[in-house]
Amino acid sequence: MNDTDITLSCSGVHKTFREGPAPVHVLQDVSLTVRGGEQLAIVGRSGSGKSTLLHILGGLDRPSAGDVTLAGTSLYGMSNRQRGYARNRYLGFIYQFHHLLPEFTAMENVAMPLLIRGESSRRARELATELLGRVGLADRVVHKPSELSGGERQRTAIARALVTRPACVLADEPTGNLDRQTAEAVFELLLELNHQQGTSLLVVTHDQVLADKLQRRVTLDDGRVLEGER
Repeated sequence: MNDTDITLSCSGVHKTFREGPAPVHVLQDVSLTVRGGEQLAIVGRSGSGKSTLLHILGGLDRPSAGDVTLAGTSLYGMSNRQRGYARNRYLGFIYQFHHLLPEFTAMENVAMPLLIRGESSRRARELATELLGRVGLADRVVHKPSELSGGERQRTAIARALVTRPACVLADEPTGNLDRQTAEAVFELLLELNHQQGTSLLVVTHDQVLADKLQRRVTLDDGRVLEGER
């Protein structure tokens, strides 16, 4: 494997929280790679460190030790401003709860990352409207989150994550707040867009059925990689 094939990686990552008299070791010497266009599941029981690892990989939480490399550059060797730029340029984020801004329409929510990047309002709206159409929401672009169903809100969040055509999408329990039928439909949409756009997909999930649909998995147990990568 050539290093240029690697979109996102971490090496020797530790994360320790110091609350009370004893430190809590959430992650211990975790290393993994995500290749271009790859689908990777991170699984493990509640409290195993999955979400913490995802936040560190996404530049949202600094590790206690170790480093993350994004598009060939050390993420935590950057300034806060540079890291924010890198997140906007290379990463998309999807969470269990959609985190849409309630005062804005679906189209405005999806356009937001493009506006932050500096795209013109007209271009951002065009791209947002196009992607909402691709996720089956062409007739919902002017609706606010309160006017959308749970599945529609999550599809809007997926469109927001993908509108910048990121190198990698990080998804934290993206279907955990949905019923089984809607969850499977949303997950299939993620896989379809992964194939179409060539975006790497890293999903934290407790759902073994959905994890089995991805190409590869890493299991975390008490902050350590238990089964390794395969």
